[in-house]
Amino acid sequence: MGLLSGKTALITGAARGIGKAIALKYASEGCNIAFTDLNICEETEQEIAALGVKAKSYASNAADFAQTEEVVKAVKEEFGSIDILVNNAGITKDGLMLRMTEQQWDAVIAVNLKSAFNFIHACVPVMMRQRGGSIINMASVVGVHGNAGQANYAASKAGLIALAKSIAQEMGPKGIRANAIAPGFIETAMTAALPEDIRKEWCNKIPLRRGGQVEDIANVATFLASDMSSYVSGQVIQVDGGMNM
Repeated sequence: MGLLSGKTALITGAARGIGKAIALKYASEGCNIAFTDLNICEETEQEIAALGVKAKSYASNAADFAQTEEVVKAVKEEFGSIDILVNNAGITKDGLMLRMTEQQWDAVIAVNLKSAFNFIHACVPVMMRQRGGSIINMASVVGVHGNAGQANYAASKAGLIALAKSIAQEMGPKGIRANAIAPGFIETAMTAALPEDIRKEWCNKIPLRRGGQVEDIANVATFLASDMSSYVSGQVIQVDGGMNM
């Protein structure tokens, strides 16, 4: 359909999982893709490029402010523009609050939340000069509703939602939109590792009676990146099969 033809997207943590699914979907819509992960991933780069777009992998610790500035500068030089930013990089280090260590808390906040600040801070000047852009923060339903044993993760994801809403207000006059996606139970390598009884328990809580697919998230991300959502900003879209209505 070419919904994103001529645009360039920068996607963090996109070597696998939801980030990779978004990159492939964007590429299928004609978008050039720059993506980051802790290590350069040539396999994913080649898979994206096979769809007929320009693709490049960058090694980046998203939680490192200075490193992020350098990566964004390199992407701008290589691609000429940054029209879409997807803050997808994230980790989990679960534990009950009474047993959670400072390291568990700091690591999750740094990778999940500070990284989004880093990339938004670096990309906003580029988008301002272009008089437009779409920023998408990958949050979670636990950032909306909380979850026992995931205080650090929930706090980081709630922060991503508030960050998107704040950026939407700040940068709207410059033509820059910012939104958040809050996935529910999505079938990924991480959830596949859960015991079968836990997986069934999750699915029984979901009105659609199934886990979501990474493509479900990619489809919503494509809508938010495209001109189809040109009047949508400051929103959080839950993609959870009705689990948290």
